[in-house]
Amino acid sequence: MGGLSLTLGACGQAGSALSQHQSERKLLKIPQLLSGKKNGAYTEYNLKIQNGTSTFFEGRPTSTIGVNQAYLGPTLKMDVGSTVRINVNNTLQEDTTLHWHGFHVPAKYDGTPHQTIKPGGTWTAQFEVRQKPSLFWYHSHAHKQAGPQVYRGLAGPIIVKDPNRTEPALPDTYGVDDLPLIVQDRLFGNNGELVYARSMHDIMMGMQGDTLLVNGGIDPVFECKTELLRLRLLNGSNSRIYDFQFADRQSFLTTGSDGGHLESALEMSKLRLSPGERAEILVDMRHGEPKQMIATPTSNEMGMMDDAMMDRGMMGGRWWREDNNRDGGRSAFNVLLIVPNANLDPSPSVPTAFMKHAVVDPAIAVKTRQFVLQMGMGMRAGNGFTINGRSMDMGRIDERVKLNTTEIWEIENASWMPHPFHIHDVQFRILDRNGRPPAQHETGLKDTVLLSPRERVRLLLSFRDYSDPDTPYMYHCHILEHEDAGMMGQFVVES
Repeated sequence: MGGLSLTLGACGQAGSALSQHQSERKLLKIPQLLSGKKNGAYTEYNLKIQNGTSTFFEGRPTSTIGVNQAYLGPTLKMDVGSTVRINVNNTLQEDTTLHWHGFHVPAKYDGTPHQTIKPGGTWTAQFEVRQKPSLFWYHSHAHKQAGPQVYRGLAGPIIVKDPNRTEPALPDTYGVDDLPLIVQDRLFGNNGELVYARSMHDIMMGMQGDTLLVNGGIDPVFECKTELLRLRLLNGSNSRIYDFQFADRQSFLTTGSDGGHLESALEMSKLRLSPGERAEILVDMRHGEPKQMIATPTSNEMGMMDDAMMDRGMMGGRWWREDNNRDGGRSAFNVLLIVPNANLDPSPSVPTAFMKHAVVDPAIAVKTRQFVLQMGMGMRAGNGFTINGRSMDMGRIDERVKLNTTEIWEIENASWMPHPFHIHDVQFRILDRNGRPPAQHETGLKDTVLLSPRERVRLLLSFRDYSDPDTPYMYHCHILEHEDAGMMGQFVVES
């Protein structure tokens, strides 16, 4: 195993840097770590979905939704091989669900629109944790309400660990050298309240904001006390796609994607994540200087139409703050300022080679299915967002998959804007993009894949467990407004 290969600069005295920035920026909020309680053969978690009031701007309260708190939820820590029981109590005055994004679970516990939790009701999900160690998340998947509910805060991270310690020796002290970063853009009115989907533009492009929240805070700072810092990045935004990098273009090591570790650590200086995607990176802080992580929104491929729609007054009367960009919002957001302590604790050497993945062999596939993502012009919500020409119908099963088989799913984006495509139940491997092999950081296990306009991606999926001919899983665009408007389908796994 080799050591960390990044170039190091001269160490400096940065101990006073944090106090210099604290007057301007708030400390990063670290979500509470919830490990559950042993109850016989189960590890049990009790979650309460609740309304709350949060303060993102001084003197301007904001109505929000959270899990066990006012906004967002705790980090659920789960062990590979454990059986968990999660009791979810809905105290809202509206139906909701809670979906375990990226998890391989029985369909009846997946938290889809079919597992509605009524106001005042409690739903219990029970399953064995069969994931690789990685970052996952939970969020609302309520029928036609996922967008507004996630936007108001109904989401949270899940960290899966291996109790047998077969995972690589990476930093793993939660809140010290191992941090989840939940990145979400939001738009606020001048009264402090969240502004959501007031126009056709917001539905077509997906809801976008001019303020970036990171773990529910704005422009946070973190004091790093170790030589290496592990960041678990989650793009929890409704629709924005970001390029994550450091302002000084410092490189970092990418060690994992949606479903677990890569085969080898990759030195990168920029990493793109679409809604629903995750990545793990290692940042070297031994140079002794503060580092500013930024997220630059990518082009939405709609600049001309965006300007024309605003000229016609189609923005729904939202409050445009002075720093809001009328160019489509492509200026960089601050994500996190990392300030190293003057005396950093040593970190272990990082292996450059991890566990090998199973060989990707398309020849074992018994079937190839095609999925075409389309958007009509001049559409209304629920009319024009389609997969294979059909909008979501709760009563229709679109695909039937056989248990213990492997398939190729060919996804084609026939629309004029990017779409992140998410598949429930199983992790997949990317075979190719327009006939070309995927980039190295996309060679691991994935559950969400970004498709550019007119792009075709082939995925390899194996269905090894959990048959249920009556209860479907979902596949859909993870721009939540597109999901709610119909760009979603259903499949069942049958024996």
